[in-house]
Amino acid sequence: MSNLDVRIVTLEPIRVASFHGFGKEPEHEAWQKLKAWAAPKGYLTDEETHRIFGFNNPNPSPGSPNYGYEFWISVGPEVESNGEVTVKEFPGGLYAVTRCEVNNQPGETIPATWQKLVAWREDSPYRMGNHQWLEKHISVGDILKGEFDLDLYMPIVK
Repeated sequence: MSNLDVRIVTLEPIRVASFHGFGKEPEHEAWQKLKAWAAPKGYLTDEETHRIFGFNNPNPSPGSPNYGYEFWISVGPEVESNGEVTVKEFPGGLYAVTRCEVNNQPGETIPATWQKLVAWREDSPYRMGNHQWLEKHISVGDILKGEFDLDLYMPIVK
């Protein structure tokens, strides 16, 4: 896996607003919720201050087309949980990170890149961590059309 560019990153603790979707395309449902809440606040125009992460929750099950997806957007102490948003404190952790250029093919590109990252870890000095796997959205473009890029964060320990 020498052609995979992997960097080791310590993700510091972050405070996030969480949005969840469930069904055949839960990413779309969760994204619509995040966008409706965050866009009017201007949070989607500053991708460094308001980083966006996502992950399956729960993972797909064999025989079912349904699964869940959860989006997080980093927020400050001024944001509190209410009916439309759940605020969480994420403790962070050590990660192996690689870029995933989606190129309008999320169903193919994202799983293939995750597989390459897992294979990289098997040949590395790192063990699998137990903290949350994450997909950091680098460019939010049009997520519903597959026009975005990700950094895949695989949890590791030394």
